[in-house]
Amino acid sequence: MKSLMLGNEAVARGLFEAGVTVVSSYPGTPSTEITEYAAKYDEIYCEWAPNEKVAFEVAFGAATGGARSFCGMKHVGLNVAADPLYTASYIGVNGGMVCAVADDPGMHSSQNEQDSRHHAIASKTPMLEPSDSAECLEYTRLAFELSEKFDVPFLLRLSTRISHGRSLVELSPRADYALKEYKKDIMKNVMMPAMARGRHAVVEKRTEAIRQWAETSGINRVEYNDKSIGIICAGTTYQYAREALGERASYFKLGMVNPLPVDSLKEFARSVDKVYVVEELDDIIETHCRKHGIKVIGKEIFSLCGEFSQSVVREAILGERLPEVEFGRTIPPRPPVLCTGCPHRGLFVALRGLKLYVSGDIGCYTLGAQEPLSMMDTCVCMGASVSGLHGFNTARGREQAKKSVAVIGDSTFIHSGITGLINIAYNKGISTVIVLDNSITGMTGHQNNPANGLTIKGDPTAAVDLEALARAVGINRVAVVDPFDLEATRKAVETELASEEPSLIIARRPCALLKTVRHKPAMVVDTEKCTGCKSCLKAGCPAISVSGEANRGRGSASIDKNLCVGCEICARLCPFGAIGFEEDE
Repeated sequence: MKSLMLGNEAVARGLFEAGVTVVSSYPGTPSTEITEYAAKYDEIYCEWAPNEKVAFEVAFGAATGGARSFCGMKHVGLNVAADPLYTASYIGVNGGMVCAVADDPGMHSSQNEQDSRHHAIASKTPMLEPSDSAECLEYTRLAFELSEKFDVPFLLRLSTRISHGRSLVELSPRADYALKEYKKDIMKNVMMPAMARGRHAVVEKRTEAIRQWAETSGINRVEYNDKSIGIICAGTTYQYAREALGERASYFKLGMVNPLPVDSLKEFARSVDKVYVVEELDDIIETHCRKHGIKVIGKEIFSLCGEFSQSVVREAILGERLPEVEFGRTIPPRPPVLCTGCPHRGLFVALRGLKLYVSGDIGCYTLGAQEPLSMMDTCVCMGASVSGLHGFNTARGREQAKKSVAVIGDSTFIHSGITGLINIAYNKGISTVIVLDNSITGMTGHQNNPANGLTIKGDPTAAVDLEALARAVGINRVAVVDPFDLEATRKAVETELASEEPSLIIARRPCALLKTVRHKPAMVVDTEKCTGCKSCLKAGCPAISVSGEANRGRGSASIDKNLCVGCEICARLCPFGAIGFEEDE
């Protein structure tokens, strides 16, 4: 039976068919849907872990225990999981283990462009890279077989286009996989220096064995057409090249991108007149080819930055450009904004005017850095807002600490913010940290987390008490505010900034998009009172606009009833009392 599937959905199907029983992940675009789809199979235990390091360690522990296991994450998540990854490569597995990492060329939803093949090479972990949904399923199943065959965790490299593209997939029954026996083996599983030295030698021999397997297994395939042009590619770049060049080129399609083959690449290069390497993002395949004396053309015509396309490949290799359509007018940009009724908007509006340094973090609230809110100074990585604020204040002194805050979401705080808060308390800092608790992991699509008391399947479970947690790590001053109450929120921030000890403020209101949230009626504008001053626009709410020639040519505000959820922030910003609920008029 065939089915049209997302790449991520196909990976989840591969987990099911491979007999996987344990999945632990942290949500991160574009990888999130793998675990969400896997959770639909009752045969697979699935969980959201607090962060990627924990997820990898859970999966590795399950594999050690004899189960087939999986963890999924985005490219920056693999940075967090790198610590266990590098040592797990030395130890090996018992049951098969696969870790999927989804890269994001073009940064559709990420703070950097990162090539995860570097982690595969540095950790000496083999990596497969599928080019469509069918291969997502096929390579997932294969990765478990190879993981057990070669005694090593396997990495599966995806990308935004592969994860979120659809193609036909051939479905098969679930494998009958029995839990393997666990046998104690200190020399293999305990990585003290004496044991690790011996394991390193094993890893190098294993890498060469996997390379030799890949040379003849068919995981890397050659497609000969016109031999004047030869293309070495993998994953998305195979699709781009195939569509751009068609039968005008021959292709060496890599399925295994670490370790890379040598002999088969040399043979392919001898068979064609000119060889191009097409790869996102870095010149890893190109460097490998040149190291082994294969003359190729690569980054001298292709960029190290951004996502490729069929047009990019066609123009770079053939010098051809397809005709472009001119619209005849400039289309205004439409950057993402905070949703109508977003509680984060209330917090940022309350903070505005206090002239604060705002140490930011990763989440929906990062959009508060944009105009007209402009309420964020930095954004580095998960948890960096808290640790970074302590460093900023330590460098600039106690007076600066009274003019600085960190903002971090509830899920991000659980992920990486707690240790930063401990650091502030332990080292006698006086920083003020604000946790934006919207009861969900919002940015990646409403996944539950340890702070909201629901599992991945929505079942009730233990919830982290943020107030009690803060006090337990040494924060004595803890305040809880409703971010829609602008005045109370502003006063709470001012009070805690004036304190001579560290503080935690919890701005608590559920995400406006949660199905359990009941909204007030839409607000309306009294056009007789509205002067067109545009104060309401300072909230950056997409439901509000100002247009028309009324009121001495300054225009009049209007509110889209289909978008407004009655949060009242705009009403509190209006100096003329022109905004209210319809029944108030």
